[in-house]
Amino acid sequence: MTARTHFYPAAAAGIFAAALGIVLLAVTTASARHKVVESPDHSTPRLTQDLTGSVPTHAGERVHLSTELGSIVVHEHDADKVDYRIHLETDASQKDAQQLLKSFTVSVHQVEDGVALKAESPGRHWTGRLWATLELDIPKNVSLDVGTGGGNIDASELQGHVTLSTAGGNITAADIAGPARLKTGGGNIVAKNIGGELYANTGGGHIVIGSVAGNATLHTSGGHIRVASIQGVATLETGGGNITLGHSGAELSASTDGGEIQVGEAAGLVRAKTGGGGIRVVRMFGPTDLQTGGGSIYLTQVDSPVKASTNSGGITAWFVSPPKSSGTCDLQSTDGDIVVHLPRELPVTIDAQVEKGDDHRVIVDPAFALKVVRDETSRLHTVHAEGALNGGGELLRLRTIDGNIRFMLSDADKQIQLYKEQMAQLQKQTEELQRQLMQQGLPLPSP
Repeated sequence: MTARTHFYPAAAAGIFAAALGIVLLAVTTASARHKVVESPDHSTPRLTQDLTGSVPTHAGERVHLSTELGSIVVHEHDADKVDYRIHLETDASQKDAQQLLKSFTVSVHQVEDGVALKAESPGRHWTGRLWATLELDIPKNVSLDVGTGGGNIDASELQGHVTLSTAGGNITAADIAGPARLKTGGGNIVAKNIGGELYANTGGGHIVIGSVAGNATLHTSGGHIRVASIQGVATLETGGGNITLGHSGAELSASTDGGEIQVGEAAGLVRAKTGGGGIRVVRMFGPTDLQTGGGSIYLTQVDSPVKASTNSGGITAWFVSPPKSSGTCDLQSTDGDIVVHLPRELPVTIDAQVEKGDDHRVIVDPAFALKVVRDETSRLHTVHAEGALNGGGELLRLRTIDGNIRFMLSDADKQIQLYKEQMAQLQKQTEELQRQLMQQGLPLPSP
């Protein structure tokens, strides 16, 4: 697979000061050839150059690749060597076009932890536009460190430790067996499955990942974050996009300045905060703390203590019996309704209050023996409901200022149906965005 970058008009010193550097072992052979081809839009012809070579390497070494411009494509192969192919294009009609390409050279040398290849031009007098593409075939048993200053990175299945970095392009990767560090100044980050820890950071694009076997730290300044599964500790942050996580195997911290947060199954502690979107957690097994400045909160299967608060939305919570862990549940809304679905056999102690009782009520299903009292002495005629159901149990505290509180008898079949539908929806959303972004990867190769 090849790819073409966007063009970069600049003086030759700017283009080639460190135009393409890759770190490999000892120089072997490199070949170059030139030809003239038609440009994709059939306007001006382009002069091209192709550089190829191979370098032996050893198991456990690291291959470093850095370039100030150019898209990079990485594959694995069953050989104890690194093969590289560099494709360059420039406008054939511009002055010094041939000198611009001829000044480009490839050198290879050894570094402390592996091998190094550097491709650059020492020329300082040539000006013009340059398109660059680099393909790299590496052995399966080496690690990889790749960086480009202005292109996309596309990597197939990789086995070792992987670092992929670009100043502004997209990063797409298939399965990575070990830990991975993926960083772009503004593009999307898309990967299938990560076999170790994952660090991913983008200045404004989306992050879409399949599964992560270890801990994960994901950050974007404004895009969406969608992950199928994270087994370790997860920290997910976006400046304004949505966050979707299908399965959380350990502690989870998710925050967005204004988007929605959706979590499927959460096995550990969950902290989720959004400045203005809704929060949905399908099933939780550990303590949960949810905060939104202006959205609704929906909890499909509450199996552990939960603290949830919203300033201007409602809260809906379905409880299960018996709960997996003990502790107080505290649901608070400033001006929204609170609706709780309780199993008939759940032992729980209720403490519910509506502050503005003149306009709102506490509504109780006949299956629950709760005492509802209206305080006529208070200025707002506060309504309070309390009671110990099935002998009492952990405290369920509900507070709303300008909303209703409703206690409903849970329908187990409907709850299970909601659980299945919501989990399937989360998986579909992640797979669809992943497919769309991978199709937006590297541009088609130039003719």
